[in-house]
Amino acid sequence: MEISEVNIRLLDSRNDKLRAFCSITIDNAFVVRDLKVIDGAKGIFVAMPSRKITCRCIKCRTKNFVKSNFCNECGTKMVHAIVPDKTGRPKIYADIAHPINSQCRNMIQDKVLAAFHAEKQNSKKEGYKPPVGAVSHDDIED
Repeated sequence: MEISEVNIRLLDSRNDKLRAFCSITIDNAFVVRDLKVIDGAKGIFVAMPSRKITCRCIKCRTKNFVKSNFCNECGTKMVHAIVPDKTGRPKIYADIAHPINSQCRNMIQDKVLAAFHAEKQNSKKEGYKPPVGAVSHDDIED
């Protein structure tokens, strides 16, 4: 497996830990979008794409995000069966795609962080224009 392309979209927010969105192309054949470059307590790392976990309202069966107090559709008080993660905290996100082993994770992280640092350097140059390819699902209107 080879990562044939990495697209980085830098974010300007200085107060947020999210530094960039990223997409990778594997073997010129498969794209994974919405990887995130995050500035964590132990340094910069790559987070895999994820989605918020939902649960259904007991009255109207509408999906609502875990930790919602009331149903968005009917207003009924939500009852949650919250599943804890490995640390015991409530699990509110689920991975969409993730590496199976640390060797694959390290390969992805190394390639993405190298591209991130290169893009940061390029962004300091006069006339910089961000790449077109790195689009997050948050950028697409429904």
